[in-house]
Amino acid sequence: MKRVTLLLAFIFALATAPAMAGYSVTVNGKTTTYAKKDKEYWTAVWYAKRGLTYRGGAKSTKKKRVRRKSLVRKASASRRPAKRIKKSKRRSSGGGGVVANIDLSSQTMNVYKNGVHQYTWKISSGRKGYGTPTGSWRIHRMHKEYYSKKYDNAPMPYAMFYHRGFAVHGTNSISRLGRPASHGCIRLHPKNAATLFSMVRRHGGRVKVSY
Repeated sequence: MKRVTLLLAFIFALATAPAMAGYSVTVNGKTTTYAKKDKEYWTAVWYAKRGLTYRGGAKSTKKKRVRRKSLVRKASASRRPAKRIKKSKRRSSGGGGVVANIDLSSQTMNVYKNGVHQYTWKISSGRKGYGTPTGSWRIHRMHKEYYSKKYDNAPMPYAMFYHRGFAVHGTNSISRLGRPASHGCIRLHPKNAATLFSMVRRHGGRVKVSY
């Protein structure tokens, strides 16, 4: 009976000896013993083969994961499209260039350059029987000196044609400015017509006629 007990004790000692001894791995001169060949053990082996520093433990692994997440967030943030900045509304609906806004009710012209008001001038539009059409057009033809082919060769200095035969131009009938007096064109003081002519020639322009 004693022999059987001793034999069983010997067999048990042989079976448990490796487990009790554990598995050792040396990394950077530091030897660490593991109870079993788990994930931590094989990680230490991988670091030992490459001569890298391995501190071990679940804490260091967690830090690496957190760092990776932060890098992913930074990368995704860099790929986000920039927010569009809303453009402020201009003080005039005319947009860029030169815009001559003509009010037939008040017989005035307000001149804007790049949306900023520049001048307010008196005008003369078409008198009774000679209407001035309303709308918005681009000035497409300009003549510093021009004479009407339809109305007895009447002078039209600084003529700026915007719609068919209608134009903005200077006039010698300065006393009539501020009330309807033309055959349909928009009349201006010659000095004001020259100023507008120079602006449109440099920046381009539009004419807007309304009541």
